Amino acid sequence: MTQQQSGDFGFGTQIRKSPFFDATVRWGATGFSVYNHMYIPRDFGNPEQNFWSLIQTAILCDVAVERQVEITGPDAAKFVQFLTPRDLSTMAVGQCKYVILTNQHGGILNDPVMLRLGANHFWLSLADSDVLLWAQGVAVHAGYDVTISEPDVSPLQLQGPHSGKIMQSLFGPKIADLKYYWCRPLQLNGIDLIVSRTGWSSELGYELFLRDHKEGDRLYETIMQAGQPFDLRPGHTSTIRRIEGGMLSYHADMDITTNPFELDLDRFVNLDMDADFVGKDALRQIKAAGVTRQQIGVVIDGAPLTQPNTRFWDMTIDGRVIGKITSAVYSPRLRKNIALAMVAAEQAGLGTKFLVHARDGDRTAVAVEKPFYDPKKSIAKG
Repeated sequence: MTQQQSGDFGFGTQIRKSPFFDATVRWGATGFSVYNHMYIPRDFGNPEQNFWSLIQTAILCDVAVERQVEITGPDAAKFVQFLTPRDLSTMAVGQCKYVILTNQHGGILNDPVMLRLGANHFWLSLADSDVLLWAQGVAVHAGYDVTISEPDVSPLQLQGPHSGKIMQSLFGPKIADLKYYWCRPLQLNGIDLIVSRTGWSSELGYELFLRDHKEGDRLYETIMQAGQPFDLRPGHTSTIRRIEGGMLSYHADMDITTNPFELDLDRFVNLDMDADFVGKDALRQIKAAGVTRQQIGVVIDGAPLTQPNTRFWDMTIDGRVIGKITSAVYSPRLRKNIALAMVAAEQAGLGTKFLVHARDGDRTAVAVEKPFYDPKKSIAKG
């Protein structure tokens, strides 16, 4: 598809295009999916090459679909604490935190990265669900003095081992001082940005939050041109790398029926803090009772999977369904079919063997430790 044709691409105006859409098509994007009611590039020709580029050099990803929910006002700090079971009492201005948002039953609504831009100024950088509407509804009934909106903000992810060098060529040597999960306001050739040391890749990386959609094309091209000496490639978020790193995808590995304890996310839940939050009583009850399901890592035998799963695959033991594969892919680095799965808690032990009813037939599988690669995230932390 050429840039000229790209204006006719799509299903209608109800699915939005990012400020970088035309640039991604110009640089070779041929396939898109929909996330947060927007197009996201999913195909630049070869997912395995995209993976190797990510882990060996660097890729630039259009992730404008990570919509921001902006929360401001006198009670903003109190309100964001009310939305999450993670203790935010020590969160500083300029800091980012991975948080879980739960409903009154303890089910997960979203798992965004929160950015604190001011004492009472926050962004929630969202996974794929309508948190803006939920947060506005909670605010109406909770009585907090806050303003909640979706700002004109669109992020790009620059990820991979060469991303730091590219960032220094763009912003100078001081950008190297930006710590993991911190952010700062910056300008690039007059373009206003928030830059963070975050990303959905498990690799060294940065996110550049564009604050004016009209500058989208210029920002994308500026980064790509600066990255050419470092073998920067246009790319998309890597299913291979995110499953290697045990990174969760909303609607796949979790949803509104999943609670944090089933996903081993206890460290992001503080039931002892004084602050109240949505779902606190429910999560206390769930913890006391114990979970009936547990997420595990799985290695699936047989020939390499030719593509990630597009539906959940049943897992059985002696003909009895005990769980489902939620995300599966072949890792060319590990030379294994790896997967995340949700199974009955009594069948979650390491070494447990299953039969997976995959797209191409039944395959044997075994429960293993997760993540599958770099469990301490030493690469991403730099």
